[in-house]
Amino acid sequence: MSLTIGFVLFPNLTQLDFTGPLQVMHRTPGATTHILAKTRDPVPSDCGLGLVPTGIFAEAPQLDLICVPGGLSVVEAMQDEETVRFVARQAEHARWVTSVCTGAFVLGSAGVLRGKRATTHWAFTDLLPLVGATHEPGRIVRDGKVITAGGVTSGIDFGLSVVAEVAGPEVAQTIQLGIEYDPAPPFQSGHPSRAPAAVKATADARYAKARETYRAALGG
Repeated sequence: MSLTIGFVLFPNLTQLDFTGPLQVMHRTPGATTHILAKTRDPVPSDCGLGLVPTGIFAEAPQLDLICVPGGLSVVEAMQDEETVRFVARQAEHARWVTSVCTGAFVLGSAGVLRGKRATTHWAFTDLLPLVGATHEPGRIVRDGKVITAGGVTSGIDFGLSVVAEVAGPEVAQTIQLGIEYDPAPPFQSGHPSRAPAAVKATADARYAKARETYRAALGG
């Protein structure tokens, strides 16, 4: 089957939110991938890596799957009318409407998450009700055609799940093997439920200001 996939870029996004699922899903048989932004200018990521769009919002085809990555700068994206309008327009007819990390709040600003179960980066899950969503714990949460993934690296799991649905588990597993996705982290601190208390407190403090910025932007 053919599959038209589009990723939404905006300045200072977290590049792994985007490149993780991109690396997985572009390998799907029959997939065509579009990397979309407001203009064709390179888009800076939050780690200094420039990302080059393959197309612009105004010329994008109707997508089968739209994916919005996140990043601490997503507050600007969710207040950008052109970006939000594009996501809302594509979401009407896309088969899957998806996000990774705080990209969920762009979906929320586009009205996509109202009445939906969803997830996002652990530091921001309490803000999901501000866009009409109910937080459901999970690395990947699906509610109808809306699929949201947790923070950053969960985008790889999300990508493999989508491939399994589109092309079957064997294809997804072949891609997983091809990219040698065989996680063996040196520490069991990748989620607040497992991180030591001191580590969690330090990480949580680093997100405190961003949480309040998001909350203000969402009217909470």
